[in-house]
Formats: sequence, structure tokens, C-alpha cells
Amino acid sequence: MVCQECKKKQATVHFTKIINGEKIELKLCESCAEQRGDLDFDGQQPFSVHQLLAGLLDLEEMPNVKGQTTTSNAGICKNCGLTEMQFAKIGRLGCTQCYQTFGARLNPLLKRVQGRSSHNGKVPKRSGGDIKLKREIEKLRESLNRYVIEEKFEDAAVLRDKIKALESELTQGGGA
Repeated sequence: MVCQECKKKQATVHFTKIINGEKIELKLCESCAEQRGDLDFDGQQPFSVHQLLAGLLDLEEMPNVKGQTTTSNAGICKNCGLTEMQFAKIGRLGCTQCYQTFGARLNPLLKRVQGRSSHNGKVPKRSGGDIKLKREIEKLRESLNRYVIEEKFEDAAVLRDKIKALESELTQGGGA
């Protein structure tokens, strides 16, 4: 997208300003954004997604006794050798084993950023009936567990019956 001010450079700053309930959206290049004065970076470069990840993972470089920099939460993937600091800098994991190595640290991050730590994807409306039924059963089971913990046994019994009905529908192939 081209800058809305100079109409020459690539827009890299997406700016939203709300004043008295009126929303103004601008897509500007860095130089036009700085000239407008709406953005104040105090002479520093704006942070990147990688810096955001590093901040969310609490990965900060700390000098050790010998003057070398280390991380407070150093973890290394045994398969590809990727460290948490390298992950924070590049913003990508190195291999599938990294998910097991860094999983305990990534799950809270994913929950904060996405709301969930697992990816469910979308199900097509015309197909995927079994998948929809399985997801509905999973949601009902979560609610059932919550009701049991809260000792709402009547509500739990209703959900239990719904789950049984959906499971029998699933085994009979009624979801397709």
C-alpha cells in the first residue's frame, strides 16, 4: 500500500486515532509519520514483532560474571540448536522439536496473544459435520467439568445427557 501523504513510498506505519468518537485511519511511510509529529519514537526505531515476542517471553539479555550476555531463561533445542534468544530475534522456531523444547514457555504466550494455545481452524459450512459435532462435544465436556467443580449437579446432568445424545449421533454417522 502506498503512503496516503506523499503517495510515493510504501506505507509501513498504520496509524489509528480516535478523537471524540471519530476514528481516523492513516497508512503512512516512516518519514511522513515522523513529519506529522503524531508518532514520537524518541529517536529510537519502532519495535518489531520479534521484540514483542521477546518481551512476552521475558527474554532479556543479562550480562553474566564474565561479561558475556546470557538469557535469564536459556533453553536450547536439542534437535536444531535454536536458543530462546534466537527465537526472539527471528520470530520463528527452527524445527518441530522446538515445540516440545519451548512448549512450556510458548503455551502461555499463545494464550495471551490468541486466546487459546491450540489451533482449531475453520470448518466448511457444507461439510465437516463430524468435526462440528466433536467440537460441540468438547465444549460441552468443558462446561460439564466446570459445573461439577461448581457443584451444579442438575446442570451437569443435563449436559451429560446432551453429550450422550451427540456421541450416539456421531457413532451413527448423523453428522455428515
